[in-house]
Amino acid sequence: MQKEVKEKPNYAIVAAVQIPSVTDIEFEASLNELRELAKTLGFTVVKTFVQKRAGYDVTAYLGAGKRQEIRDYVNNEYEITDVEEVAVNFSGLNLGDIEINTLLVDHEISPSQARNLELEVGCVVMDRTMVILEIFHRNARSRAARAQVEIARLGYMAPRMREAAKLAGSQGRQRSGEGGRGAGESQTELDRRKIRDRIAELQLEIVAMDAERKTQRARRQERQGIAGIALVGYTNAGKSTLMRALTGSDVLVANKLFATLDTTVRSLYPESVPRILVSDTVGFIKNLPHGLVASFKSTLDEALDASLLLHVIDASDPGFVRQLEVTNEVLEEIGANVVPRLRIFNKIDYVGDEAAQVECEAALRAKYPDCIVMSARNPDDVTKLHQTIVAFFQQDLLEAELFLPWSAQQWRGKIYASCQVLEERSDNDGAFLKVRGEAEAINRLREQIQGGALD
Repeated sequence: MQKEVKEKPNYAIVAAVQIPSVTDIEFEASLNELRELAKTLGFTVVKTFVQKRAGYDVTAYLGAGKRQEIRDYVNNEYEITDVEEVAVNFSGLNLGDIEINTLLVDHEISPSQARNLELEVGCVVMDRTMVILEIFHRNARSRAARAQVEIARLGYMAPRMREAAKLAGSQGRQRSGEGGRGAGESQTELDRRKIRDRIAELQLEIVAMDAERKTQRARRQERQGIAGIALVGYTNAGKSTLMRALTGSDVLVANKLFATLDTTVRSLYPESVPRILVSDTVGFIKNLPHGLVASFKSTLDEALDASLLLHVIDASDPGFVRQLEVTNEVLEEIGANVVPRLRIFNKIDYVGDEAAQVECEAALRAKYPDCIVMSARNPDDVTKLHQTIVAFFQQDLLEAELFLPWSAQQWRGKIYASCQVLEERSDNDGAFLKVRGEAEAINRLREQIQGGALD
């Protein structure tokens, strides 16, 4: 009988430097975010080291004293009181079994800083950018998303290969001319060339996939007269839960940062006229690596193509103002800040009791008069949002009358699919349908009915 093999838990510590220009609230919010990112990666954070300095140490990010403190902590035995970040049941656990193997740094640090810090503290160092890239790498599912993530990871790795070679020592660093492209050419240079070639190859693949996706989208919208909305917002704001509520779909819902990376597109349910497609985009985060912003441009293009953005904000998060600003910055960076936007403060049911929810809602409506305050888990709130969305797309619709001869009844299905039929009457020659729809769709139907050919 085989025994079940339990995966060894991963314990990590977090370190960060607070410079004078960063407020205590911003600093703590960023630390909490990094701890959530670590949780998504499967780490148990056991301690946080904080240092206030006028600037970052150019050699190893943290000051010498703090580096020594971390090294002592990593190498020494633990007291139960040291485990401060998460609720872990340590009863019956041999404290010597807790082996810290990773230091997470709440900042993007240079390759040399990472190498020096790793040598001094005695464990693997992952900066904030590397943590985010690793999460994206693990969670990407579609071919496009995997290619985009690989480009970002390769771009991050390329300048760090020289430092990795220094850590490895002289063995394997130098390559002879035999079998290589030049005498004495280093392995690092060869690897960096391979990375450049691979990035170029992936970029060509993404261009081809983007062209194919845009062609398919254009054909679909031309054929069906579809309107589009895109859910945007900070990661873990509840976009996927709202997506499921608005469309009745079975998209992934998880209480993790970046649970959704691939764009999901579903029809608004119940369906309306015009038919509306809802897209769930990748979540934003403070200090999102620029490589990922560029690499995920095709994913965020859903926001550019949308007629309306639903900006989902976690009303229960004390730092939602900062998150709102981050989303605004990213949308402006990709050129989507001109698209009409509806602010949706989600998770109002997480604020507290009923009195706390009423107070919070009143404060939000006073500051953001046109916002919607709701819970994606409340069917009544979802219904009201559904009505608001439909009203937005119907505000420019026209009412007209279409005449449908008895000999052209094959057009009836297309009329009902493209317009809202308000009234119908008939005489000996055919049916008269009073419809509401987009002017372009009505004119196209009228011309096609008169032409007599059903395409």
